[in-house]
Amino acid sequence: MSTIQVKDDNGVRIITFNRPDKRNALNLQMYTQLTEYLIQGESDNEILAFMFRGQTDCFTSGNDVADFLQNSGLGADHPAFRFLFCLLDLKKPVVAAVTGAAVGIGTTMLLHCDLVYADNSAKFQLPFVQLALVPEAGASLLLPQIIGQAKASELLMLGESFNANQAHSYGLINEVIDSETIFDFTLKRAHQLAALPPISLQTTKKLIRYNREQVREQMKKELVEFEQRLASDEAKARFAAFLKR
Repeated sequence: MSTIQVKDDNGVRIITFNRPDKRNALNLQMYTQLTEYLIQGESDNEILAFMFRGQTDCFTSGNDVADFLQNSGLGADHPAFRFLFCLLDLKKPVVAAVTGAAVGIGTTMLLHCDLVYADNSAKFQLPFVQLALVPEAGASLLLPQIIGQAKASELLMLGESFNANQAHSYGLINEVIDSETIFDFTLKRAHQLAALPPISLQTTKKLIRYNREQVREQMKKELVEFEQRLASDEAKARFAAFLKR
């Protein structure tokens, strides 16, 4: 069974992380598939919105550490970063339904989604410094803009987890939804977007995300620092300890 499942539903491309045995940890093959499905959907006139989701107990636990370390040569062509830059460049709206763990990129990718809903099981975390790394996906720029520098510093530096109600109070998600209805509710929102005049909708998204080029430059800066940190002794020690757990 594919670790990335895709279903097109009345103008909405539903993309599901489907690797429950690994808590939906994203490997390089999954990143490549994600990028391909987004590019295909962006060029398909029948697709008018995207939706990300996981299983009921997990959105994604972040990167597959072992796979990431085996393919640690970073750069703009690295599958993980190709996915992030693709997400940044999407013209069509993106919604997400978050249940369970949303770790690392599971949280930072939400900064590029237009509508985000979570249930009470959702646990968000940005443990980059804990792993001797730095933020990615433009989080070092976007997070302070959204929630303020003080709270962003707390979340990015300490890397402590926070729940859906906290995420809502910070302005990181739109609403906390009952676990039994979150997927249906989020899909309904995606269908609402898909039913709107597409050019007007896409132009509105473009206007809202007016600082896209600034975010792109920050992502490039993060990538340089991320690559240096990943090769450091302290990161190697942290990852070795993580893999032994």
